[in-house]
Amino acid sequence: MADKAVVVDGATLTIEHVLRVARRKAPVEVNPQAMERVQRSRAVVERLVKSGATVYGVTTGFGELAHKRVSPQQAAQLQRNLILSTAAGTGPSLREDEVRAMMLLRLNALAKGVSGVRPELLQHIARMLDVQVHPDVPCQGSVGASGDLAPLAHLALGMMGEGEAWVKGKKVPAQQALQKAGLPPFVLQAKEGLSLINGTQAMTALGVLAVHVAQRLLQDAQIASAMSLEALLGTDKQFDARLHDARPHAGQRAVARNLRTLLEGSGVIASHRTQHSDGHDPVQDPYTLRCIPQVLGATLDVLKNAEEVLQVEMNSATDNPLVLGDEVVSGGNFHGQPVALALASMAPALAAVGGFSERRTARLLDAKLSHGLPPFLVEESGLNGGLMIPQYTAAALVNENKALSWPLPADSIPTSANQEDHVSMGMGMALHVQRILDNVRTIVAIELVCAAQALEFRKPLRPAKGTQAGLDAVRARVPRLEQDRYLKPDLDAAREAVVKGEVLRAVEQAVGELW
Repeated sequence: MADKAVVVDGATLTIEHVLRVARRKAPVEVNPQAMERVQRSRAVVERLVKSGATVYGVTTGFGELAHKRVSPQQAAQLQRNLILSTAAGTGPSLREDEVRAMMLLRLNALAKGVSGVRPELLQHIARMLDVQVHPDVPCQGSVGASGDLAPLAHLALGMMGEGEAWVKGKKVPAQQALQKAGLPPFVLQAKEGLSLINGTQAMTALGVLAVHVAQRLLQDAQIASAMSLEALLGTDKQFDARLHDARPHAGQRAVARNLRTLLEGSGVIASHRTQHSDGHDPVQDPYTLRCIPQVLGATLDVLKNAEEVLQVEMNSATDNPLVLGDEVVSGGNFHGQPVALALASMAPALAAVGGFSERRTARLLDAKLSHGLPPFLVEESGLNGGLMIPQYTAAALVNENKALSWPLPADSIPTSANQEDHVSMGMGMALHVQRILDNVRTIVAIELVCAAQALEFRKPLRPAKGTQAGLDAVRARVPRLEQDRYLKPDLDAAREAVVKGEVLRAVEQAVGELW
């Protein structure tokens, strides 16, 4: 069944709307009232151009060249030149869903009706989304103020039939892609090029997609941690609601509640409520077990804050200048600092999830710390190396994440001959968050493989319903390790189960929705 159309109006777009358009190819429509606002603001621009008024980016050059006068007769050429000269990005192409998210966010910003563009431009973007023609957008080159100039210029370039575009997984000349879809190249008029490239839609698009993935990954991390806690003979007393009500951070309380749900009825935990079989008294578990709500809950709070920032940003007008009533007013809404700082907070918060997971994996594999589990979770260790090396892989990714967590918005390199003398570096931060997420998915998948293997050694004790569902989901992809075998396919399969939501889905079917 086809997705219902997403109607953009400049004010009510949600993350779910973005996911529907970016990943499920939902059709897009523009609210009629929004189109009326667009038409009114366009009339102001046309009046000012006709009168010969000096308007930044309409009858002047850009950035440091704002003092250069451009005649009204050259207004359209000015916009075309702007796109051609600004489409100077580099690096790998953004994914299709990322480009679609950018296009939707740019469309929604224009729908606020303060950008001074023609309604035809909005219709063109909506049509390109519907026929699934996606401009080729290199991922590098934005400093995040005057907006994501280079990525958005490549987006505009494809709309003009210049550069390249993607159709059905193939990169072709943009003009050819538009022609096959029955769309003419869009010819920019006064202000329209500037309105397409001034904005934060590249970093915001990547941020929106990342925060959705991150929230789901955090749920997988909780499942993995609960499985590890059982396998390491931890206690569930530390998740008592009264303890977390005494420090009522929302994320901490939510994670503690999830852990109580995941571990309810655990036969493994019940077997050692007073003393472990090795004589260890489980009064207090190590931090990576005892502090799961505090650590993962703090990351959840960071993600919720980032989501709020992105929600505001995706419904904002971020180009410059803006048409406000009968005036054209210059300002700095294109500066990406709010999004850049939200992304910069996500990076270490997510890196910490990976580091936290790797420490539990190391504990599961260490016979001195695992309360009776065999070294590296395999029979005949020595002859077999077992799961020793996946922990190395996790450690390497944790180390990489530390470097990727460096807050790029803490630095600024001036551009445009020092007219643009402070920039946000938000797009670079968005790319770092993506890589961190990719690494943490693998780290958590490794913990799931190790925790599942460890729980096999606790039989005949039965895990809780929630953790048993997690174990079964892993086993649907990765068989028990009886002796050494080629491990990369196991890790790839476990990672794919995380990416596709299979572990989370199985657990929620068993115990209900988490959070």
